Amino acid sequence: MRKIQMVDLKGQYEGIKDQISTSFDEVITSTAFINGPEVQNFQKELEAYLGVKHVIPCGNGTDALQIAMMGLGLKPGDEVITVDFTFAATVEVIALLGLTPVLIDVEPDTFNIDPEKIKSAITPKTKAIVPVHLFGQSANMDAIMEIAEANNLYVIEDNAQAIGGNYHDKNGKTHKTGTIGHIGATSFFPSKNLGCYGDGGAIFTNDDELAHTIRGVVNHGMYERYHHDVVGVNSRLDSLQAAVLRAKLPKLDTYNAARRKSADLYDAALKGQENIITPVRIGADDTHVFHQYTLRITNGKRDALVKHFQENDIPCGVYYPIPLHKQKAYTDERYNEADFEVTNQLVKEVISLPMHTELDEEQIEFITKTLIEFVNG
Repeated sequence: MRKIQMVDLKGQYEGIKDQISTSFDEVITSTAFINGPEVQNFQKELEAYLGVKHVIPCGNGTDALQIAMMGLGLKPGDEVITVDFTFAATVEVIALLGLTPVLIDVEPDTFNIDPEKIKSAITPKTKAIVPVHLFGQSANMDAIMEIAEANNLYVIEDNAQAIGGNYHDKNGKTHKTGTIGHIGATSFFPSKNLGCYGDGGAIFTNDDELAHTIRGVVNHGMYERYHHDVVGVNSRLDSLQAAVLRAKLPKLDTYNAARRKSADLYDAALKGQENIITPVRIGADDTHVFHQYTLRITNGKRDALVKHFQENDIPCGVYYPIPLHKQKAYTDERYNEADFEVTNQLVKEVISLPMHTELDEEQIEFITKTLIEFVNG
């Protein structure tokens, strides 16, 4: 059996290395390292793939979230509602801009933001909602957009873990995740479903005026060289990273299909296990792209299982071990532990198994056999 990897980027590279090498040579020969043809072409190709009017590439996914909020003109003191159960970058940018993060609980089955909790968190200071499409599956965007419209709020989709996923709305229309709210943000960190070989990110929107504003924000606030019309940042996707993404984008649906196949094998092997809750898929099969395959271990053995996996050379991850409301940087007297019942339980139970495009059946059989024997032992 091949060595099990949490993410096997080397194996994936083997299928695109000739194209990557050619593209790298072209970039280096042209010396168009910043905003060169590779970046411009990738932008157009991603717009076509997502069915969105504007893609604005940037330096990384955290920048994408921050720039989205800057583009919307959010001001210090404005409240932004987001989830307690996610990576810190989502709330980090809210705090960096002097906005007020309002953390709420998630749904126990999807791990995504709970629309009912959004309703109870809205105040006169609320200006935006940031749903995180966690682990590769969209939040309930029908409910979120209805709440936003009723309360005149912006919606910024954190799509870092779900690019390529579909959302089927209540009217039967299919959307790519990240294109439903007023603005979407994503990361191209190497381990993402669509990842480059360094840092990268992008912002999506169908709003022409907003796109114009953001294009200035990412480039020092300039629309004309040395004319700084808005306060901006320096956040650009470089041409070498765009070349990698151009090679991978046509394969993204195939990559995501491979992840779903592995998830199917995991599901089948773990079906009916009393102490193991497998990931829930909402709606059609194409809605989940399995950035992570995240289980819940319900008999108190999660931490011991992590150690057992390590002893058997099986990588795994705990995303996330500490709720954001308990992180030193984001503690706030406003928060009541009773309001985070689901998150406080999830952090004790979740564990993510290896998930990538190169997993094979032998590896999955070994992982699940080891898992079942330990949890039920």
